[in-house]
Amino acid sequence: MAKVRSKNESPLVPMPSEAYIPQRDLDKLPVLEARHLGIDFGGLTAVDDFNLVIGRTEIAGLIGPNGAGKTTVFNLLTKVYQPTRGSIMIDGRDTNGMNTVQVSKLGVARTFQNIRLFNNLSVEDNVKLGMHNQIKYGMFRGILRSPAYWKQERIAHERALELLSIFNMQDMAEKKAGSLPYGAQRRLEIVRALGTNPSLLLLDEPAAGMNPSETAELMENIMKIRDTFQIAIMLIEHDMNLVMGICEGICVLNFGKVIAKGTPEEIQSNPVVIEAYLGRKKEA
Repeated sequence: MAKVRSKNESPLVPMPSEAYIPQRDLDKLPVLEARHLGIDFGGLTAVDDFNLVIGRTEIAGLIGPNGAGKTTVFNLLTKVYQPTRGSIMIDGRDTNGMNTVQVSKLGVARTFQNIRLFNNLSVEDNVKLGMHNQIKYGMFRGILRSPAYWKQERIAHERALELLSIFNMQDMAEKKAGSLPYGAQRRLEIVRALGTNPSLLLLDEPAAGMNPSETAELMENIMKIRDTFQIAIMLIEHDMNLVMGICEGICVLNFGKVIAKGTPEEIQSNPVVIEAYLGRKKEA
């Protein structure tokens, strides 16, 4: 698959903290700084000393063999799990003690490995649910159907259709989410996450179950989302064509530890990464 390049592509440059971000983001506060992050489950260390900085408009990849701890990292960043140690900074704010709702309001949105839609609700209503942190009327106005309620509903309707149009799904707005084909459900989950108006979008295996044509379209749309909304995107993905095609910086996990960071070219030729995926060659 041909590598997708954006007009905004920028070389990775070092920061004072020895992290690397796209050059175009160097004058902006990083959207994410994870420092010495770790979590233990009983006597098992699932993630240990995880450090990562993501630039304001970077598309970053988090890869590694099955069981490496990738989804656990996403769960830490979104406070599904509270870290045993380390810190997470979002837009320069320490998220220590925050819960998932507070982190969402801070600007972090995500999708999941397994699709989590409200199947019996319409496509539009699923997107509107993603806008919960932007609703500006209270419970009583909603019950009384006041003018403020209808105004906000009209704004939400227009916004939902605008977001659905990213994937050309606006004509599906009234369909039940559960009736959509698998690929469309994947795309709807991304649209719902965008409804929260994030500054950092975490995509957990967005291409899972997609055919090559759908994956190629997804690549283009991830670039479009970044360029349109000027947000950072971090994805976990096993499709290396997708990862190498759109990611600027890649972090590789194995057994809960970071074993490599770099550009796609550096990661592809890194012997430690190759060994983690393919195993050590037996000596003759």
